[in-house]
Formats: sequence, structure tokens, C-alpha cells
Amino acid sequence: MRVAYVCADPGVPVFGRKGASVHVQAVVRVLASRGAEVHLVCARVGGAVPEGLQRVRLHRLPAVTGDDPATRERSAAASDAAVARVLDALGHVDLVYERYSLWGRTAMPWAAAHGVPGVLEVNAPLVDEQARHRVLVDTGAAESAATAAIGSASAVVCVTEAVAAWARLRTSTPQWVHCVANGVDTRRIRPVPGPVTGCDATTFTIGFVGTLKPWHGVETLIDALALLAPDPAYRLLLVGDGPQAAALAGRAARLGVADRVEATGSVDPARMPEMLRRMDVATAPYPAIDGFYFSPLKVYEYLAAGVPVVASRVGTLPELLRDGELGELVRPGDAAELARAVEALRRDPARRARLRVAGAEAARAHDWSRVVDRCLEPVGLRLPGAGRAVA
Repeated sequence: MRVAYVCADPGVPVFGRKGASVHVQAVVRVLASRGAEVHLVCARVGGAVPEGLQRVRLHRLPAVTGDDPATRERSAAASDAAVARVLDALGHVDLVYERYSLWGRTAMPWAAAHGVPGVLEVNAPLVDEQARHRVLVDTGAAESAATAAIGSASAVVCVTEAVAAWARLRTSTPQWVHCVANGVDTRRIRPVPGPVTGCDATTFTIGFVGTLKPWHGVETLIDALALLAPDPAYRLLLVGDGPQAAALAGRAARLGVADRVEATGSVDPARMPEMLRRMDVATAPYPAIDGFYFSPLKVYEYLAAGVPVVASRVGTLPELLRDGELGELVRPGDAAELARAVEALRRDPARRARLRVAGAEAARAHDWSRVVDRCLEPVGLRLPGAGRAVA
């Protein structure tokens, strides 16, 4: 199978460390490992070729430039238009798989015009997201791009039902829009062998993985650590970087827990198993967010690593954690309840041991190999090994 994977989003370095980058690499790695000839068409590379992707053929789009939002928008649209030239040069392909981008309106119409199955993966309602959290000058053009991409795709796969509902409003064929949640590499991320530490251990590490941005709720996690701080065992491991890094460090200092916080900064995805092994519990402390549409990669990784999860009762998280069967659910923004949940898990190593087993077992159903199979199923394509059990 010859596959063109298109990521025209200049905000997603395909070989980078962001969650979106991990997602791109995971899908491409599955395609390549199961025999496909993969051509990766991208606007931004972001690093060296990761392990397992050496045979992937890279095609770079023109760089997106401009000092002001309007100029960058026009540049991004021009960069996306170059996708057609790349696909024309490739000649025959069996599948065009695109990660939806704000100005991406070329790949799916090209696939439709050439009679090639086109799968559009939608991870966020980008028009709404850009207008709300950043700057969007030409809203009409962005909506037109979304309609062109979603309406031309053979199948649209969305990470949550909230995203799927957004996509269905932008196509005359809403029945072609499907929900396929995110995944995890369960061969790379596995539970640590050996017993769970007892409640008398000298250290107990609370973990967080992700970009340090306001909608991840890390300030609540810092507040919870401060509530637990009289007990010298508690530590916080923050894995990731972002615009809130300095503010969070300042908050920890003001609350007197700076010496309990280790912030790693940006970490290569290959080191994530190492980071997860250091955690006794892991958190997803999202605040209350209207229209929560995320399918958090971090939680799938926590489960695969067998790390007990404490997460906010918001969005897709209750369903993912089976209403508490696979982890503790707390009120969003409630530092005291978050602290109590962490403390309860520390004092109950038997529950942590049960969660380790249950989480890892649940994660296998979300292995990236199975996720890619689900994404290709609507267009009738099967990779070698489809349906095979994940070891």
C-alpha cells in the first residue's frame, strides 16, 4: 500500500515532542511497520527522524512565514496549496491520510478528484480554537477550508464525539464522520515489573505529562501539592514545557513547595516510558471547560504504564476511566479533593496494584495499531495483521 500522509499544520512539527507530534509519529509508524510505503508531506519537521521511521519518505511544503497574523494565514494557505504538486509528483497512491489543519483544503479534494480513498483525521475544532485562544483574521476562509476538507473526505475520523459533532455540521454527508479515540504504544509503554510501593515509602511521586498551558489545570495540581506538603514524602514531577512554566514555578515558590517540584522541560517521546516509571500516581487535573473535546494522550499513556490515574470529572475522562473503575475522578479545579484522592491512593497500595493491572489491560484496546485499523475500516482498507491481538 502506498500512502501519502499529509500534515500541513505549521504548528505541528512532525518529528517534534508535542502531543500532536507524537500522534503523527504513532500513526505513521504503524503504517510503515505493517508494510505501507509512506510519504510524509509536512509543513514543519522539528527534529531528527525518530526510531522506526527511517524508511518514511519526507516531502517538505514551503515554510509558513509572516510577522503578522493575516500574512501568516495567507502563507499557510499557500503552503497547503503546494500539497497538490507533491501528490501529483507521487503519481499513484492507494490512500491519502490527512491530519486536519486550519488551512488544509487541498489533500482531500485531490484524493476525491483522483478516485483515491481519503481519510481526514480531525483532532480539534480548529476554527473555533483559533478564534478563541489565538488570533483568526479570515474566519470565512478558515470555515471554507474546513468545509472543503471535511466534505471531500471519504471518511472523517474524529477523536471525540464533541469533535465529530462539529465536523458533521460542515458536511452534507454526516454519516461519513466517525469517532475513533486516541491511542498509545503498548509495546513501548508497559507497567513496571515488581511490587507497588507501600504507604511507608520515603517518597511518593505525583506526575503530570503535557504542555504547560492554562487549560491543563496544573496550577490546581501545585495547590494540591501544597496541601499535602506537611508530609515530606510527596514530590511532583512535571514532564513538559509551555508558556505557563515560569508562572507555575512562581506559584510553587509562593506556596513553599518549590523544592518538591521537578520540572523536566520538553522531553523526547522516546524517554516517556522512563518518566512514567518514576510516578506513583499520575494526574490530568483539567479545569471545568465548556465544550471539552480532548482525547488526552497522557491518560492513555498513564494507563498503559500501569500508573494509577487521578483526573478531573470532565469531558471524555469519566468514560475513559469507566466512572472510577480505572482511576480516581475529582471535581475540576478542586485542589483539596485532588489532594485527598492522591493521599487515599498512597494509603492503599492494594488498590494501586489493582489499577496497574486494570489500566494496562484497558490500554491494549487502544494500542495505536488498533486505532489505525479503525481509522481505515470506513474506507475498506486493511493493513497486514489487522485484528491481530496486541502482545
